[in-house]
Amino acid sequence: MRKGYDVAIIGGGVIGCAVARELSRRRLRICLIEKGEDVCSGTSKANSGIVHAGFDAKPGTLKAKMNLAGSRMMPQLAQELDIRFRRNGSMVICLSEDRIPDLQELYMRGLENGVEGLQILSGEEARKKEPNLSECVVAALYAPTGGIICPFELTIALAENACVNGVEFRRSETVTGISREADGYVITTDIAQLKAKCVVNAAGVHADEIHRMVSTVPMHIQPRKGDYCLLDKEVGDYVSATVFRLPSALGKGVLVTPTAHGNLLIGPTATDVEDKNQTPTTAAELSYLTETAAQSVRELPLRSVITSFSGLRAHEDGGDFIIGEAADAEGFFEAAGIESPGLTSAPAIGSYLAGMIAEKLHAEEKTDFIPTRTAIPRLAKLSTEERKALIANNPLYANIVCRCEQISEGEILDAIRRPVGAVSLDGIKRRVRAGMGRCQAGFCTPRIMEILARELNCPMEKICKNVSGSELLTGTMEERK
Repeated sequence: MRKGYDVAIIGGGVIGCAVARELSRRRLRICLIEKGEDVCSGTSKANSGIVHAGFDAKPGTLKAKMNLAGSRMMPQLAQELDIRFRRNGSMVICLSEDRIPDLQELYMRGLENGVEGLQILSGEEARKKEPNLSECVVAALYAPTGGIICPFELTIALAENACVNGVEFRRSETVTGISREADGYVITTDIAQLKAKCVVNAAGVHADEIHRMVSTVPMHIQPRKGDYCLLDKEVGDYVSATVFRLPSALGKGVLVTPTAHGNLLIGPTATDVEDKNQTPTTAAELSYLTETAAQSVRELPLRSVITSFSGLRAHEDGGDFIIGEAADAEGFFEAAGIESPGLTSAPAIGSYLAGMIAEKLHAEEKTDFIPTRTAIPRLAKLSTEERKALIANNPLYANIVCRCEQISEGEILDAIRRPVGAVSLDGIKRRVRAGMGRCQAGFCTPRIMEILARELNCPMEKICKNVSGSELLTGTMEERK
């Protein structure tokens, strides 16, 4: 028997979760289908974490509209969902006199888009704000409304809040087909058949594949790989603003930025690939990344790199976001080609699409919608008195599991037991940062696996880094005898 919904959302990245939360304000039956074992397991997990001011997108595009709206929504959203967000400002640097006109064009574009507080700075003025900028910087565009946020926190918080408000999350489930019926769509997955009046395609780099299941309108998503390097917190204040290069046809280029958690991040590169699962870093790309970043910031402390990683952006051939109802498929809504500034735009895209769907379904607003969510307590950030009170209430907060990030067993249990809770090592890492410190999980992994196995009531050999097939253990020593 097919389970029926009013709306089925395909994709558990930041866009899908933003749509889910906004739709959960209405009296609707909603599910979100995610092929990974967790939300935030695709493009959203490998993200710069930048809240863009909005000066880059071409005026009149959906990118420009959603960027500015999303940036303005972020402070209230961060407050409601209890997540870290800071307006640290952004700076686009110019390294040659002959490109100053391009910088001025970016400034005028920002004004047309409605970005507040933009300034053109001389090289000397820019270095007064950021003393570690390269001496080669001749001018810069400064945007005080630029910000930083944790992409994991944002996506997971949106999912948790949507779940509390009634959205069903179907993880580790892959959509294999969609067919049209008179009163909606039948969605076939690898484990079930579902029925929905409306479908939302928020499948990231796979959005064109989902699109072709329903629509004949051409769509092509080009996966664009970006490599990053993450530096230790000891150099997290090397720059205070997000430092960009002048953008190119492939994107905003290599940036240097503090993160919401106090690290320093450089990246991304931009390499078009064909394989939508091609995320290994390469020596050549990392070399290009560090050399390019070093042109922006002098004496970049690369000896403090603790890890490198890469992610895929979903570039649609038309270059703009595709948001709305498919022209030839009534009730099939899409958020496709959502590359940068997609993270910034997510709240606005969620509100925009949810409004369209609610209007189509004549959905009523809930009177009991819960807009707020409380984050997992961070022991390392609490005062001595606050720690004592937390431990008195739950002694497991006194058991430190991850020494680098000072993460306790109590926090790990919270990550597992919350709505849309963690079921993998990466799920724990993204929720509480266990394994994200200097040793990169070298010491805490076995203990975290023990906790997961106990809480999920499964053998340790079944505990995965992320998706099924990424198990770390193959058996026990007794079995090998």
